[in-house]
Amino acid sequence: MQQGNYQIQKQQQVQTLSPQQVLAVKLLELPTVELEERVRAELLDNPALEEGASPAEKDAADEEFAAGGQDDEGANMTAEDMELGDYRTEDDIPDYKLREPKSPAAQAEEIPFSEAVSFYEILKEQLGERELSDRQRQLAEYLIGSLDDDGLLRKDFETIGDELLFNYGVETTPAELEGILKIIQDFDPPGIGARSLQECLLIQIGRKEHSPLKTLEQDIIGKCYDEFTHKHWDKIKQKLGLSDAQFEEAKNDLVRLNPRPGSSLGEAMGRANQQIVPDFLVETQDDGSVTLSLNDHSVPELHVSREFSDMLDEYARNRANQSKESREAMLFLKQKMDSARNFINAVKQRQQTMLSTMKAIIDLQMPFFREGDESLLRPMILKDVAALAGLDISTVSRVSNSKYVQTNYGIYPLKFFFSDGYTTGEGEELSTREIRRVLKECVEKEDKAHPLTDDELARILKEKGFAIARRTVAKYREQLGIPVARLRK
Repeated sequence: MQQGNYQIQKQQQVQTLSPQQVLAVKLLELPTVELEERVRAELLDNPALEEGASPAEKDAADEEFAAGGQDDEGANMTAEDMELGDYRTEDDIPDYKLREPKSPAAQAEEIPFSEAVSFYEILKEQLGERELSDRQRQLAEYLIGSLDDDGLLRKDFETIGDELLFNYGVETTPAELEGILKIIQDFDPPGIGARSLQECLLIQIGRKEHSPLKTLEQDIIGKCYDEFTHKHWDKIKQKLGLSDAQFEEAKNDLVRLNPRPGSSLGEAMGRANQQIVPDFLVETQDDGSVTLSLNDHSVPELHVSREFSDMLDEYARNRANQSKESREAMLFLKQKMDSARNFINAVKQRQQTMLSTMKAIIDLQMPFFREGDESLLRPMILKDVAALAGLDISTVSRVSNSKYVQTNYGIYPLKFFFSDGYTTGEGEELSTREIRRVLKECVEKEDKAHPLTDDELARILKEKGFAIARRTVAKYREQLGIPVARLRK
């Protein structure tokens, strides 16, 4: 059979997104803070895009003001009005002169500030209190920068030595690095700079005053660390010859130690620096009505430059007498104006889509927005919101990702309102959030000496009307961060 190469024509439909659709999708995914940054970047990049109300809107405002008239023209003119009169047209007036003046108090409220200092800077400040050579300080700063979020050093000295030699041309030895690390381990909070959880706990114990309890705790962590982490209490008591009272006293003190010393710095830093800005504002009135608005006041208004429009019109009128340079200039103007219009339309489309999605969520979860009771949240998935809003499921998914809503009862991520449903034997549809709440209550009320197994929890939930399997109980338990029964003793 003869073989060869053949060309085959095949016709098929392939759906592709236009640049305008791609832009709309990207803007839809952005939270409000990132949208503002994106708009600012576009204003810098595209000279055809300008900030503020469009000239047509300004003209309409001027006509409305003129129609009101004045009894004594110029009688109430302020110094600011006199300054504005120095400009030939309103378009020549800088934006800052058209803004309404604000009181000093209002201005002070809008200035964001933070007293937070980074994890690295806090440790570096403590480093500055030590008398060290320039070389020691350089090595110490590099070790501090190598700590993870828990405040522990997970890298070995050989790796750190290679990094220092490769990046900075600094030769060192594991012994020298260990000496520098000992200095860092003396910093606060206790446990910083440890190379393992065991060393972290021993450092914290070592900071305590000398006592028989301190010696006992050092023996437990130093000699019976594996048994302690696996909660083999009987083996520890047998190995160290401890009475029940001695061991209980030491254990109760040891569980108060912090296995993540860096978290005390990192969490405080995160709370101060990572400020949540809600994308939606939902307000519930006393009569039960709910109002919705976008929190986009910081996002600038946009319009196409009038100067660019006039220049393009001028080029179009003289098209017959244009040179090559003029045609290239007109093409540049047209491209920038088209890009500006597309961007403005994409921002407006984002606003409409955001409002439609949030309105659908409010309609589906109206009892919660009226009362603020989480138990009133009904099962809701992306498909439910998409059907009510008349949008695609992928669109709803993009809106609900990384977005927050401010309500009378607090600020919530949009994902908070989504949960799977469960239908009881009586046909009542409940949210899985309700099942997890009941499960958590069962665990909190259990006998800590004899914690409930997943099978026992499944039986109790069935008695309460939630007939779910043991593996489902295990899944919900893991979602709640509740360990298995043997680790809850």
